[in-house]
Amino acid sequence: MAMWVFGYGSLIWKAGFHFDERVVGFIKGYRRVFHQGSTDHRGTPKFPGRTVTLEPAEGEVCWGTAYKITKKEDKEVAVTYLEVREKQYDKKAYLDLFTDPMATTPAVSGVMVYIASANKQLNSNYLGPASLEDIAKQIIQAEGPSGPNRDYLFQLEKALLELECSGCEDKHVIDLANTVRRILSEEDSASK
Repeated sequence: MAMWVFGYGSLIWKAGFHFDERVVGFIKGYRRVFHQGSTDHRGTPKFPGRTVTLEPAEGEVCWGTAYKITKKEDKEVAVTYLEVREKQYDKKAYLDLFTDPMATTPAVSGVMVYIASANKQLNSNYLGPASLEDIAKQIIQAEGPSGPNRDYLFQLEKALLELECSGCEDKHVIDLANTVRRILSEEDSASK
């Protein structure tokens, strides 16, 4: 039986494991938000970065990519890799993946999704909501072993645009990326 993994953040552009098929699609009832702190990839414990997680949102969808893995050894390697990579995400959900916005039946059921919950007792890195401006400033400041937090944001923005599907634009990601660019431009102008 095949295993499916849904990526809505960096997994969209960097799977990091062998897969047999990559499908562009969406999950229903969730939205992508920059509420998860990253102290191991895009920030540090002193200056955590912000990465995306999912929050329940009635009537909304979150676009991304799903990866099909069929070989037993590939599944084992992928799960081991993802458990390390996604270790700050305290929840796994198995959701329906849709590829057609008009469809009433999912293309794939039981797609594994890593989610960082808002429960601070289970997820000490949950940062929660903040104003767009505050999130942007934190993203500008943060940098970790995987690079500057702003690179993560800009890569996500680019990856979502490259999905080339009707409706897969993410206003939150676009607005946040534009706010980061504006602040960086203002800082650059002020330093001249």
